[in-house]
Parts: sequence; C-alpha cells; structure tokens
Amino acid sequence: MLKRVEIGIWYMLFASLLFAGMGVFAKLLSQKLPSLEVVFFRNIFGVIFVGFSLFIKPMKHKGGKPLLLLFRGLMGFLALLFFFYDIAHIPLGEAMTYSKTSPIFTALFAFLFLKEALGKRGWIALFIGFIGIIFITDPFYTPFDKYDLLGILSGIGAALAYTSVKELKKYYDTRAIVLSFMGVGTIGPIILMAISEYINIKELDFMFSQFVMPNGYMWIYIFFMGLFATLAQIYMTKAYGASKAGIVGTISYSNIIFSIILGVIFLGDSFPEFIKILGIILIIISGILVARR
Repeated sequence: MLKRVEIGIWYMLFASLLFAGMGVFAKLLSQKLPSLEVVFFRNIFGVIFVGFSLFIKPMKHKGGKPLLLLFRGLMGFLALLFFFYDIAHIPLGEAMTYSKTSPIFTALFAFLFLKEALGKRGWIALFIGFIGIIFITDPFYTPFDKYDLLGILSGIGAALAYTSVKELKKYYDTRAIVLSFMGVGTIGPIILMAISEYINIKELDFMFSQFVMPNGYMWIYIFFMGLFATLAQIYMTKAYGASKAGIVGTISYSNIIFSIILGVIFLGDSFPEFIKILGIILIIISGILVARR
C-alpha cells in the first residue's frame, strides 16, 4: 500500500499532466476561436460541475466579504484570460511557465498585504525567480512584447487571487470561492463579447472579440478541455490533502515539463532556446524554495 506522501505525489503528477492536456486543447481551440471565448467555455464547464455539487451538498459559511470575493473572481478571470491568450500565440511550455510564476508573486503579496514573514531564504527565492522571469522573456535576442507582459500579468493576477483566498477561507465555503472565479469567468466574457463590436482597438484583442459559433470537432475539444481542467482541479485538491503542501507544490512544477513535451508532440512547438530553458529552471528553483518554505 502506497504511503500518503507517495499518493500525493502521484495525484499531483496526474493533475499536472491533465493541466498540460487542457492547455493543448485550449491551443487547438484558439486556432479557430478567440481566446476570450475559450475562457468562457473553460469556465462554463466548471460552473455546471460546481453548481451540480451544490444540489448534493449545500454550502455552509458565514460570509461577509463580498467585495473580496468579487476581487478574487476578477483577478482569477484576468489571469486565465491572459494565460489563454498567451497559449494561443506562444509555445505552450512558455505560457505555462509564466503562469507558474504565481507562487513567487504570492509570497511577495503575502509579505506586503498579509504581513507574513518572508525570511532570508524567501528573499533569495524571490530574487532567483525574478531573474528567471527576465531570462524567459529572452531579453538578449527578442524585444519585450505583449505576450511577455501578459504572461507576467497572468502570474501576478493568479497571485493576487491566491492571496485573497487565504483570507476568504475564513469566511466562505471552498466552492463559493471557486464559483466566484468561474462565475466571473463566465459572465465576464459574455459582457466583453457583447460590447466588442463597438470597440476596435487592435492592442486589446485579448479582451474584446466577437463570438464565433463552434462546429464539429471543436465541441469535442471544448468537452475535453473542460473535463481535463475539472479533473486536474480534483486531483490537485486530492494531492494537497494527501501530502504536505511543500512536497506537492514542488511536484506541481512538472506541469511545465509536461507542457513542453505535449507542445512539441501535438502542437508543433519548438523546443525552448537555452536562455529560456535557463529561465524556466530558475523559476522552478524559486518556486520550489517558496513551496518548501
């Protein structure tokens, strides 16, 4: 019989593979659908799943922080929007690496806003992480562009969302917190798509786009994207319940490796250049130091 630590590691490895698989289907969909619409379908699947669970077991919480709950939903939605836009335009492994910078920013925001001690090792981890972010943008050979900016913002947005969760868990059922993210991530795209015909700013194409009706095989991609994302969340939760957060958080960086491999095999992505590989390694080291702490 496997020990709980080993079970937690296997759960997280499976969750990381599922997250990478979700990214593959999101990129395939982005070839025909705008990223904003892909975000909508990613979240509507989760809303249905969580909504169904409420019929089985109603939520019980004291509440009292509606604005913070809305903030968590908005930051999570924006982070996912930026992440999916990057998935559509840069290699999957790079987009996933940007999203995995969130623990670095979470540690910083927890220090700034929640007054959590960081310590010497924490500051070293942040320094290594920020050097890694610089390298992943490849400053020596390519100019800093919109995809780099949105990638960094996806990590910051996710970090702000995670930081708010630390406080929200004192007041709300976990499903309410998840639903705030998926609810905003469903309603937000509908509003933005509805007003997009009145806004024609090329630089904001990641936020404004008109609805395109999926057809044929695209519905299959939508189904598997939603299924993989939901199962990934479930197994990630199981992993954190079965083992220590530091161990599981370390294993979660396998997500980047899986994304690079699946991107090369199924999407025709090029293997990252040396400078970006170095940036990925530094970001992983930084995240592991934060997670272990």
